[in-house]
Amino acid sequence: MAANGQFAIVTGASTGIGLELARCCGENGFDLLIAADEAEIENAAASLRSTGRQIEAVQADLATTHRVDRLYEATRGRPVDALLANAGRGLGHAFLDQDFPAIRHVIDTNITGELYLIHRVGNDMRQRNSGRILITGSIAGFTPGSFQAVYNGTKAFLNSFSYAVREELRGTNVTVTCLMPGVTETEFFKRAGMMDTSVGTTSKDDLADVARQGFRAMMSGDPDIVTGLKNKIQSAVANVTPAEALAKQHRQIAEPGTAKS
Repeated sequence: MAANGQFAIVTGASTGIGLELARCCGENGFDLLIAADEAEIENAAASLRSTGRQIEAVQADLATTHRVDRLYEATRGRPVDALLANAGRGLGHAFLDQDFPAIRHVIDTNITGELYLIHRVGNDMRQRNSGRILITGSIAGFTPGSFQAVYNGTKAFLNSFSYAVREELRGTNVTVTCLMPGVTETEFFKRAGMMDTSVGTTSKDDLADVARQGFRAMMSGDPDIVTGLKNKIQSAVANVTPAEALAKQHRQIAEPGTAKS
């Protein structure tokens, strides 16, 4: 699985799954360009240099196309062998109670910026007829997310988008893989304002293990990976459960005040 001399971009890499995906890349021979919208990205870069690879960090809010352009320009024309599109934001509480600028930022981060970066790098890959794309979707994309409606909607979009683009690239040497984790031990729920919910306070999957599974799936060219047996069962059940019932079930874990004492 070693990829000595190859080059990867990892977004949302300051903490969480993104940082662990970047670590997997570095440990397997990829030089790295990592990005996030917070200063912690420099600390992440410092920790990743222990892998012995070339690491460059860009602090940029990838919700905007001009910031995505800045990240793309930081490649300095070096061919990207792997793009791990992991940047994402969550947002808890009822849709009508959320501030619309926050809603827009989730959509622009999870969808608009993500697609723009994939479009730019993916075109280069197709022209070279070589490359790997990993998109971080979620099993949340299988469920109407009451009290997390916008986030779940963006993940449903990404799950669907990944399969569609993979099919469009059939016959090329460019692969698209969708990583679909479940509830994972990251800062996600704290940042989304969901620490007063059942899902925010429940036990969670190990993020390093989730990242390793995603990395292996990308390197194997698999279409998708749902991490963890419980999540595999949950996603399978969601596919045969009426949407109204799923929305009611999601309310029980995501509505403010459902956290167990």
